[in-house]
Amino acid sequence: MINIEFKENLEEQDYIMIDTEFNKYAAKHDVICNYAPFNFLAKDGDKVIGMITGHSYYEEIHIGDLIVLEEYRKNHIGSNLVKKVEDHFKDKGFGNINLTTYGFQALDFYKKCGYAVEYVRENINNPKLTKYFLVKYL
Repeated sequence: MINIEFKENLEEQDYIMIDTEFNKYAAKHDVICNYAPFNFLAKDGDKVIGMITGHSYYEEIHIGDLIVLEEYRKNHIGSNLVKKVEDHFKDKGFGNINLTTYGFQALDFYKKCGYAVEYVRENINNPKLTKYFLVKYL
């Protein structure tokens, strides 16, 4: 009998299974998966003051999370983290970087970084939760 359970945190062997199966399925369709997570940390001495996370897959880069501690904002740390991702993946065969942000978050910030709105999913109940899908072509 098959049992389905909730698991808040995955273990290393779970990630290995995901990677293996994604790559196997892509290869069956003559596509290279290229799945790999990335993390860049901004530090002030030993203190982590910001980070950007995401993953590469197929021919795209996806930025998942970008956060800078409030007291360090307005010092170009966020834009430097975004630039670090762009520079890291430039000329490595990826076509674009994509991300999402909500209405109350960082839409204008990402536009200043050169990202264009590709799609908007409006939230009619709470405009602050309207979701913006952005892209920047490399």
